[in-house]
Amino acid sequence: MPERKSWAERLAHSAPRVIKEIPENMTKRLGPGSMVVPSAADVDAVIKMVGKRKLVTAREIGQSLARTHKTTVCCSVTTGICAWIAAHAAHEAEELGKSRITPYWRVLKPGGEINGKYPGGLAGVRRRLEEEGHVIVRDGKRHVVKDYEKKLAAI
Repeated sequence: MPERKSWAERLAHSAPRVIKEIPENMTKRLGPGSMVVPSAADVDAVIKMVGKRKLVTAREIGQSLARTHKTTVCCSVTTGICAWIAAHAAHEAEELGKSRITPYWRVLKPGGEINGKYPGGLAGVRRRLEEEGHVIVRDGKRHVVKDYEKKLAAI
């Protein structure tokens, strides 16, 4: 049985970026045009641009990549998967003693919700955000960053 790849290997050797026409079955929702399907390295690079006390959602990451690659849209599913890979690679690097890692805790779900599936879970991501001065509030079952819209990074 082959050994599992490390998260760093998955990040470095993810599927390459692809630019293609928006598939016909998606044009009703997205409209006509082109789509970038990013690599994990593409998404990781955008997350690294998010400074301290700033935030981003997967939607903003996708919009940034679409602008960069001059496409109509970015594949949101792939962007989310790649952000998850980047988060785990950063956590792995931190465990190996690296101090400068991709700030994955600054990537929020829609509506400013904390992503509890990132390394450290809800408590770990919350702690990191609060250390940067963000206020976390409960919204039903969700934990969201208060006034996150005012703290979105310009990427």
